[in-house]
Amino acid sequence: MRRRSVAVFTALALAALALTACSTNDGPDAPGGSADDGLDVGAAWLAGGTLIALVTDGSSSCRPFVDGAVVDDGVLVVTLKESTGEDRACTDDLVQRGTIVGVPDGITPGTGIDIQVTLDGAAGETSFGETSLPDYTGRAVDEYTPSAGWVDAETFALLTWGSSSCAPQVESAAAKTPDSIEVTFVQPPADQVCTMDMAPQVAVVTIEGDVSPDATISVAGGGALPGGSIPID
Repeated sequence: MRRRSVAVFTALALAALALTACSTNDGPDAPGGSADDGLDVGAAWLAGGTLIALVTDGSSSCRPFVDGAVVDDGVLVVTLKESTGEDRACTDDLVQRGTIVGVPDGITPGTGIDIQVTLDGAAGETSFGETSLPDYTGRAVDEYTPSAGWVDAETFALLTWGSSSCAPQVESAAAKTPDSIEVTFVQPPADQVCTMDMAPQVAVVTIEGDVSPDATISVAGGGALPGGSIPID
């Protein structure tokens, strides 16, 4: 059985089928920046193969949202766009950020697919990358229940559901045993006000320690889910 390494990089993304994003501490520049072909992209199946998590690196305060997703000659072509919001610069850090993409018409959910990604940065730069997903072979997942999928040998995407304005933030993730991982969410402020909607929320978690690819996740802390374990498919 393969072993995966498990230390915490976190990233959250909200929205009905996408999320928000950024670039530098100086905020957005005028459009028409340079092109950069060096975009690293990861991907994982979530929600029983009906949603895709795309993973890109960038500012934790300015996350990408989906500006378009189409099928072109059997390839899923996704355009991500970073935005800072009005009068807000992006923090000068680098984290893994997750963005949820719904499976568009022309693709059978859970079927292996090549993915091409364009990321339009908040500072006007454009980056290109590609990745692929094999056929989904995990379990069926009920609607609005949590799920998780391996992005690579060290990282998984964790999908939860809740208010689009109050995504949970990961405080820590640790391998308790080779077969179990505990993810702890940050306790939200007592006066936090959240919208009354239901949206997908994705955290990208990289862990340290020896863990099986068949490990399950338990969640604790603020915004903890009801009891039970979550397989990583």
